[in-house]
Amino acid sequence: MDKKKQDYFKKRLETRQQELRRMVSRTEQDGRTVDEDSAQDIADRAASSYTKEFLFHQSNNDRQLLQMVDGALHRLREGTFGECISCGKEINGKRLEAVPWTRHCIECQEKLEKGMLEEAPR
Repeated sequence: MDKKKQDYFKKRLETRQQELRRMVSRTEQDGRTVDEDSAQDIADRAASSYTKEFLFHQSNNDRQLLQMVDGALHRLREGTFGECISCGKEINGKRLEAVPWTRHCIECQEKLEKGMLEEAPR
């Protein structure tokens, strides 16, 4: 991958990383403020509980995506960005454009989703 493309993906990934960090921080703060509301009746407590659960799942998803973005930035620094971590082949440019934090080529991703490929540590 040429330097221009690497710089392009680095900028996109760093922007996404900053967005995700803000979202995780904001979701954590929102989760704390849900506790501050003094829910009196059972319906209020149920609504509060649902909101906390929703915020927890949202935060968890954002954290996982942030880990993937961090991993992609690490691979950029190592010089392995754009290579499948399973087979070592180059990841299709359109796939990288759509999901720049991807770790697998389309073939290995399909195998992974079918359970035919073991998930490598991040």
